[in-house]
Amino acid sequence: MFIWRMDVEAPRDEPIRFNRVRRKVYVYRFHHDGLRPFSRTAWGVRTEVYDWDDLRAEACSVYGPMGSGGLIETVTLAVVKPGTHHVIDRFHFAHEIQQGEMYWAMAQLFMQQGPQALPTFP
Repeated sequence: MFIWRMDVEAPRDEPIRFNRVRRKVYVYRFHHDGLRPFSRTAWGVRTEVYDWDDLRAEACSVYGPMGSGGLIETVTLAVVKPGTHHVIDRFHFAHEIQQGEMYWAMAQLFMQQGPQALPTFP
């Protein structure tokens, strides 16, 4: 039952929403509990709210157990305790370092200058 529910109810992505006015970042995370596959409260998407000033981008390179022995590069956002460098939480931001740098630059541009500063996309 757990495998079926993970296949049917798991979201395709977990979006991140940036609120420039309030300087908040909303992360929508999917939670599941394998011990309670029929519970409505143990499964679903939960919103977590973080302050923009407490976010740091981190690039990670890890060798993964792939058939050809590949390098996995990701960009995560770390939430730090205010005034320190102590990491409270991390969440996934991008699959590749170049893509993550581009997305992080656009997020910073949006939070500093607003939507009119973003490039136009076709």
